[in-house]
Amino acid sequence: MAHANSLAGWVLNGGQGVEIHLEGAKRDMEAFVQEMRSNPPSASMISEVEVEPAPCEDLKEFSIRESHHAERPTVHVSPDLPVCEDCLKECFDPSNQRYRYPYINCTNCGPRYSVILSLPYDRDNTTMSDWPMDAYCDAEYRDPANRRFHAQPVACPACGPNFALRQKGALVAYGWNAIKRTAELLCEGGVVAIKGLGGYHLACDARNSAANAVLRERKFRKEKPFAIMAKDIEVASRLVFLTADTEVLLTSLARPIVIVPARFELEGVAPDNRDLGVMLPYTPLQHLLFAAGAPEALVMTSANRSSEPIAYKDADALQRLSGTADAFLIGERPIARRVDDSIVRAGAFGPVILRRSRGYAPGAVATLPIKRPVLALGADLKNTITLVVDGHAFVSQHIGDLSHYQAFHSFTETIKDLITMYDIDTRDLLLVHDSHPQYVSTIHGATMPANETRAIQHHRAHLASVLAERGEWAKRIVGVSFDGTGFGDDGSIWGARSLWGASKAASNVLHTCAPPLFLAAMVRHNIRCKPQPAFSHRSTACPI
Repeated sequence: MAHANSLAGWVLNGGQGVEIHLEGAKRDMEAFVQEMRSNPPSASMISEVEVEPAPCEDLKEFSIRESHHAERPTVHVSPDLPVCEDCLKECFDPSNQRYRYPYINCTNCGPRYSVILSLPYDRDNTTMSDWPMDAYCDAEYRDPANRRFHAQPVACPACGPNFALRQKGALVAYGWNAIKRTAELLCEGGVVAIKGLGGYHLACDARNSAANAVLRERKFRKEKPFAIMAKDIEVASRLVFLTADTEVLLTSLARPIVIVPARFELEGVAPDNRDLGVMLPYTPLQHLLFAAGAPEALVMTSANRSSEPIAYKDADALQRLSGTADAFLIGERPIARRVDDSIVRAGAFGPVILRRSRGYAPGAVATLPIKRPVLALGADLKNTITLVVDGHAFVSQHIGDLSHYQAFHSFTETIKDLITMYDIDTRDLLLVHDSHPQYVSTIHGATMPANETRAIQHHRAHLASVLAERGEWAKRIVGVSFDGTGFGDDGSIWGARSLWGASKAASNVLHTCAPPLFLAAMVRHNIRCKPQPAFSHRSTACPI
């Protein structure tokens, strides 16, 4: 855009975001800013633009400068992105340098959060640092007219990582041959552990009931449904009843698992369940597997045993899954942190996020009126943590049930991870935890150094999160939290709560009653609520 508008200057990754210095005619600079706002790259999201005068440096060209890290970073880390159509075309083009390359990516797609080790987002700060670019990749990386201009994970078969297939402890194939052999194993009814963006999947043929039964027995998963990966949207439409809303979710940048009514039962996939969790391929490897002849519908479930967190390190996967998988398709690029697949469903008022992880995390979900850093430790079941930096609330990926040691270890790793990434001094922290004194998260919070610690009642936290998502700090609301049990103000266990209040997060208890009685009271007193879209919690806050 700078070249198109005859502007000189520079751009770099700063701790607060992208910094751009422009020199040229005023009208050209205004045109640049307008075009940047109205036509950003497809995978980008511009949350804020600040324009200020700057001293003229009398520059003759536009360049990319080395990143600097002078202050504590507040830039948003991008979630992982699905492979784009341009990269897929190249991946299946025999004349292209990256033909059948499972790590193909560009500035519009590919790994982000799962490879970033620290900010700013530069190659040296990612898990690609051990693979120097060859001349071919370097030329694309430095060409402003190229789609891979400063794409940090860029690589090709000559200079980058690849995939290898291991079976019975031995290396049996590498590269495209490993992918072909994996497809054959899946067709033969085998169970294969496949390394993805944020961890391993256990895969088998979804239409093979015997394979599903074997996987269910080995994984110690009695009844809980498996997720399905369909080859494409056409295959998905033959498995489930798609609507316009669910199709939008399936093909969105997050590429989540979408819960949709099934057309028929796939034996062993979702016992006694009328719905299926379906997703589409989002990595080049997954597209290559289907192209190599893998069954068009695959079980793709997290690589773990029941209740354990997903395996994401190669050595750990080989050890923990040795009795579960018949073979391992292992990618050489390390994963910086485990990131499960996200789970969503279309609701009456918009999409409902049931598990916030790959494609969404660690996105900022709210802006809070606070400048000091805040770390919220979450609950013990289906745990996530939230770090507030300069008022931006960043929610972590799904962590799990903290009663399991591996999940607790992931919990402590994620805390350290986010605090380190955003260069937070724990002595400045406001630490927030659930009011239950015996929660694992509460007990761990007591061991952490912090400037101040606060306990928050469980149901109030749910209602406060709904208010925070909408920036509703002044309205008086009636809120109902159907979240089961939580530790109450009086030391007893509270169930579903009806609360009212305003900016202090619906902090006053209206009364304790069964939800139907409360809803009946709302009708009797003619209280009208206007629901808002995209609820991501099992709580509802309505203005009155």
